[in-house]
Amino acid sequence: MNVFDAVLLSFDEPDANTLHQELEQALGVVVKRVHGVHGMRRAYRLCAEVVDREQFFLADGDFAIDPGFDPGVEPLAERVSMRVWAARNPVTGDTYGYGGLKLIRRSALREMGQAVDVLAALSGRTEFTDRVAGVTRFNQSPFHAWKAAFRECAMLTRGSEYGMSTERTRERIEAWAAARDGEYAEFVAAGARQGIAFAQAAAHCPGRFEHLNDPVWLRARFTTANAPVGAVSQ
Repeated sequence: MNVFDAVLLSFDEPDANTLHQELEQALGVVVKRVHGVHGMRRAYRLCAEVVDREQFFLADGDFAIDPGFDPGVEPLAERVSMRVWAARNPVTGDTYGYGGLKLIRRSALREMGQAVDVLAALSGRTEFTDRVAGVTRFNQSPFHAWKAAFRECAMLTRGSEYGMSTERTRERIEAWAAARDGEYAEFVAAGARQGIAFAQAAAHCPGRFEHLNDPVWLRARFTTANAPVGAVSQ
């Protein structure tokens, strides 16, 4: 069996400590932690510096792994920089790579280029598998639910950087915007609609998309957008 290093990358997710423990139990290894780092590219590059092996598991701070996930997976083939297992969206019910578990190359992170969806700038190919490795529990608070939908729908409206078809992209945007079930679904739907509008307005000013990776800007945007309906930033 191949044994890989593992890292949980978190910023301010309320349940990150619990999810970290669950990840260690499921993978059977000590999961290292990179937490609270400003600058998404910097945070990902730091993940490459805390591991000892070239290939390692990488999970976001809101990823809840399936306890039955078998970590004895095949290593990445030559010229493949990342493999992504699907995650279930607890609000839309959809399953795809958003928030999924990753097996990634340390060298690819060190050489990462520029993209709005940061990991889309890795050299080499990305593999996507339909196997579901867990749940992306992004809806841990009103703000986190809104932020996830805002960012994802803005990036999908701009155009998938992973080659997703136009039809599938449209279906996923519609699913986020139509969210009705699940905790904080109303914030998910609002974030999706506002993310779509943001992307449409920023279409002629591409530099504005960098706001999607700025946690301070995102929190301020959430507060401004939701204050009229009495939402409380958490």
